[in-house]
Amino acid sequence: MVRKKGSLILCGAFLFVAWNALLLLYLWGRPPIGRLGEGVGAEPGGKDEWALGRGKGGRVNLAAEVIRLAEEVEIQLETQKELLKQIESHRAVWARQRDVGKRETEDTKEVKQDVVHQPSTPPLPLKVGVDDVDQAHVKNTPKPVPTVDLHQAIGIKGDIAESNILATSVGNPEVVVPVLVIACDRVTVKRSLDRLIQYRPSAALYPIIVSQDCGHAETARVIGSYGDQVTHIRQPDLSDIRVRPEHRKFQGYYKIARHYHWALNQVFNTFSHSTVVIVEDDLEVAPDFFEYFRALYPILRADPTLWCVSAWNDNGRDALVDPSKAELLYRTDFFPGLGWMLLKEMWNELEPKWPSAFWDDWMRQPEQRKDRSCIRPEISRTITFGRKGVSLGQFFDQYLRYIKLNTEFVPFTKQDLSYLLKEKYDENFKKEIYGTHLVRIEDLQQGGSLRGAAPYRVQYSTRDSFKVFARNLGVMDDLKSGVPRTGYRGVVNFLYRGQRVFLAPPEGWTKYDVSWS
Repeated sequence: MVRKKGSLILCGAFLFVAWNALLLLYLWGRPPIGRLGEGVGAEPGGKDEWALGRGKGGRVNLAAEVIRLAEEVEIQLETQKELLKQIESHRAVWARQRDVGKRETEDTKEVKQDVVHQPSTPPLPLKVGVDDVDQAHVKNTPKPVPTVDLHQAIGIKGDIAESNILATSVGNPEVVVPVLVIACDRVTVKRSLDRLIQYRPSAALYPIIVSQDCGHAETARVIGSYGDQVTHIRQPDLSDIRVRPEHRKFQGYYKIARHYHWALNQVFNTFSHSTVVIVEDDLEVAPDFFEYFRALYPILRADPTLWCVSAWNDNGRDALVDPSKAELLYRTDFFPGLGWMLLKEMWNELEPKWPSAFWDDWMRQPEQRKDRSCIRPEISRTITFGRKGVSLGQFFDQYLRYIKLNTEFVPFTKQDLSYLLKEKYDENFKKEIYGTHLVRIEDLQQGGSLRGAAPYRVQYSTRDSFKVFARNLGVMDDLKSGVPRTGYRGVVNFLYRGQRVFLAPPEGWTKYDVSWS
């Protein structure tokens, strides 16, 4: 509307200038109004070309002609003045209408704030099985409603209002959370897609985008068989990548990094989404996979010390987790991957320097992590079933095949998850870890000499002592840029023979030592 009004004003001004230009040309170019029979002529080259009226003796009567021209100009100026008055009156009306529009915008902002206390849209069902999904639910998906800027609404200290804001935000289903499936040549992508489609509560709110590399025809047919249930995009550059001779065996890692770069650009720049959950074609998801990410999206959006949400627990083997605590969530300094949420703002930071290979280890470097953390669950919301891959089954037989997949649906969107915000979390974390009984690893292994109730703390002080203790307690012992898997502030949290154990550095820990990698 504002553009239309501006165009009308410009048009009026143009007509005003054009009219005056034509008027001057007309007045100077037309023959004078003289008496019949007097020498007036306008023939080009004639003696009296563009002649003026002459007085007695054939002299030009300049004074009379100037007066006549002045009178005509004055008449035309009066006409133009009336036109300008009309334009001015219309501009005043437009200005008033613009002021009304501003007030309506301000009122809308006030309504957004009111939504915190009076949500107008009911939440979506928490769980919908494949047999329960009906098209009416998709077609009647509630329209987006205004939300609150959580960076402003959630104070770092938090209070009762904090939990209200978070509860309202997760109840508003307006944020579209797409799932990006990275695929190549595994026809078993069907297993992954079947579970995603079975558990997603809404096709509109959780579109599935399958990005395929490799050009594998049979895999493409499997993906295509899902029709409009998924969006199938294909990485156009299938060429080999020039690498150093010693890296030829890592050609697959280079192609994966290239594919991720292209696919994430498609999600954020072509499809214009604000966030995405990334899975690979060999991952199976849990029944509350979508509920988990829906609930944690506002936490990720609110806390600048977080940079991802992951569905994966690297130490999530059956014997290392508490099956009765499916709702437990933690902060971790280790980037887990394997089903993780990324915001567009974070992609804008990472994309210009995206690596040519080994993207996941690159993410774990201090230059990228910048002391930020991820959220991870006690019990994984994804498991991998793909032993075949560029890693040639690294860790699969020893660790990955034993990861426990959650089977209990947890209504995370109904819970107050503000305890995961950094200041709250760190305060409780330090008290919990360093308020527990410090024991020797031998005491844990023997069991009989333990004093007090769990949880227990085993302390390490060097890289070698960490690796020895980790191996003996059954957790993964590798470190990336000095960070242990699942570690937060150097602490690895797990169960050992049914007892909660913290493998922790000494109290007063300040930072990771990258030389430990």
